[in-house]
Amino acid sequence: MSMKTFKSWRWLPRKRSALTDTGAQGTHGFRVRQLPFMAVVCTVMLFIVYRTTKYQYRHTEIETQLQPFDGIKESTPGMLNSLPHGIIHSRSDLELRSVWLNTRSKVNIPSHHNLLAMAVGIKQKHNVNTIVHKFLTENFTIVLFHYDGNMEGWSDLEWSNKAIHIMAQNQTKWWFAKRFLHPDIVSMYDFVFLWDEDLGVENFHPGRYLDIVKSEGLEISQPAIDPNSAEIHHKITIRKRTKKFHRRVYDGRGSLRCSSASHGPPCTGWVEGMAPVFSRAAWCCTWHLIQNDLVHGWGLDMKFGYCAQGDRTEKVGVVDSEYIIHQGIQTLGGSSVKKTPNLKESRKSQHPAFDLRSWIRRKSTQELRIFEERWVKAAEEDRGWVDPYKSNNRWFVFQPYTRGKKAKQNK
Repeated sequence: MSMKTFKSWRWLPRKRSALTDTGAQGTHGFRVRQLPFMAVVCTVMLFIVYRTTKYQYRHTEIETQLQPFDGIKESTPGMLNSLPHGIIHSRSDLELRSVWLNTRSKVNIPSHHNLLAMAVGIKQKHNVNTIVHKFLTENFTIVLFHYDGNMEGWSDLEWSNKAIHIMAQNQTKWWFAKRFLHPDIVSMYDFVFLWDEDLGVENFHPGRYLDIVKSEGLEISQPAIDPNSAEIHHKITIRKRTKKFHRRVYDGRGSLRCSSASHGPPCTGWVEGMAPVFSRAAWCCTWHLIQNDLVHGWGLDMKFGYCAQGDRTEKVGVVDSEYIIHQGIQTLGGSSVKKTPNLKESRKSQHPAFDLRSWIRRKSTQELRIFEERWVKAAEEDRGWVDPYKSNNRWFVFQPYTRGKKAKQNK
């Protein structure tokens, strides 16, 4: 009896050791089975973190491109953090504020809802006066960009003190617009008219024009050009007498053929840079499209359709019932007269006289080429951007439609 008891006690540690080994093996087996599951969970979590970080980076990059001025605020937080949040007004407008009348009760009520901006010279004072009178009847805000440095010559007009006058020597309307019509400044206006000064408005009424634009959902538009105008560049702008508006042109003649299969400018989805009209959203996009250093703006109108807030063949159009006359007057740079210090010096030096108009045209052509190259480069580098008009977005050089002896001479 005692012998059996001794054997039982002797084998007890072995049993415990066996049990322990079995338990360890079971636990080890459980841990082995856990490893693949934990690896999958960690992989999924790492993928989620990666995708979230990439999305946030991409979102920040897009916001920086669309709202570049926000980066200035973020880079210098101390400039804003020292102010109470409620006192900050991030936007402004072009409405005049009286320095002596009490307007506190009306300070938040905009009186004007649309804007007319023109680059003007004193030689076109009479024509500009006619244009402005048309727009004042519809309560437009008027902005004049004086490119010839003569601002005092306008003070005798009864509406002059109600307009905004900005002066800079020998600058184009695109140069002015980029610097003084920032989207935050003009955000209160429904439509922005950025016009040339040599337009006849006898058959144009801005109120009726806007009624058509709004009813047809045109984000970018222009009034049609009277066929009897001194200068017509593109056939799509010619007035169609039997229509209220049109979005495309059909022309089977010449090197540029426009048919129902045409999906891009200048056959459809296009207006010229002479008298464009932009909605608020379209102007915000167009302002960013304007290049700061390319002042002539050649090539911009070929890209307006990208700012149409939708399909450019539907959102861009020409209004026929409210039309204008393009007088084709060369302003910036003067006429095509060759300029020299004086006749004696010219003969003495035997150098050809300096043709300012020709020089401007060469510079415009150079800027067009630069703009084309920038567009191609930007499209290639922005891998996340999808071109909605990729199939028909090839840049091409075409002879614009011109009508009339004067137009051909100016060309």
